[in-house]
Amino acid sequence: MNTFQIDCFIRVAETLNFARAAERLNVTQPAVTHQIRSLEEELGVKLFRRTTRIVELTQEGILFLEDARNIAAISLRAKKRFENPESREIQPFSIGCHSYTHLFLLSDVLRQMALETPTLHPRLRVVTFPHLYRLLEEEEVDAIVGFQEANTQKIPGTYREFIKSPIVCVCPKDHPLAAHTQLSLSDLRKTPLILSVPGMAPGPVFQLQSRCMEGHPFSDFHFAESPESAIVLIKAGLGISLLPDLLLPADPHLARIPLKEDFSISFGVYHKSIQGRPLLKSFLDAMENVLQE
Repeated sequence: MNTFQIDCFIRVAETLNFARAAERLNVTQPAVTHQIRSLEEELGVKLFRRTTRIVELTQEGILFLEDARNIAAISLRAKKRFENPESREIQPFSIGCHSYTHLFLLSDVLRQMALETPTLHPRLRVVTFPHLYRLLEEEEVDAIVGFQEANTQKIPGTYREFIKSPIVCVCPKDHPLAAHTQLSLSDLRKTPLILSVPGMAPGPVFQLQSRCMEGHPFSDFHFAESPESAIVLIKAGLGISLLPDLLLPADPHLARIPLKEDFSISFGVYHKSIQGRPLLKSFLDAMENVLQE
């Protein structure tokens, strides 16, 4: 296993496209394919599922992605030790989240931080729920951006709310439910559902989805590992889902219908003490400025 194999794997995992990964790495596509094949042979598992139409991570690939990013980070740190000592000092800041959708909310936040701190070097990490909170406890990340979990869950640090997002019904624009101005949970009983995989969605969202399962045959359920994959299944006409409105893209093919009952979920940041951490304070201030505009 070498760092080039790791870089190839990470780029393909991020783009789910061998040609695009090769372009980013400035190498040929066959070179990337060869490196991935060699890595799979060394690990003894398939990291990607490939067809003529799609590329997707296998379960083993999803698990290996976090390890690969850690290896890449360690390699980068080792190289930096031997860089020109006169080079400009960098100020790293690591942000964790559990959905790629959350990353799009951070562009304006990081732009504001970079204006104040030109040497800012942010690192964005997308990790599943249990691992994410462990990283905060071990101070591998400076902050976690996401939805508030149930109070019963032991999560280190402090939670700061910035906005509340309603949970809405999401369906294709041509679905019969799209004609409604509001829906109750009972309205969803005869419709196939797109459900979050346990552990891959905020607790309150998963609990609300679970309430809709009563009376459905198991064949009515499709399971999604992320909001992005849920949206793909919804647009394919396989069912409807309940998702936080904050995560939904502006899409002319989707309808979002409010629920009659007020189901909302808090969105904010988990973090340790800000004492002696000016970048963390700057991040929280920027989050407040951007999300509460």
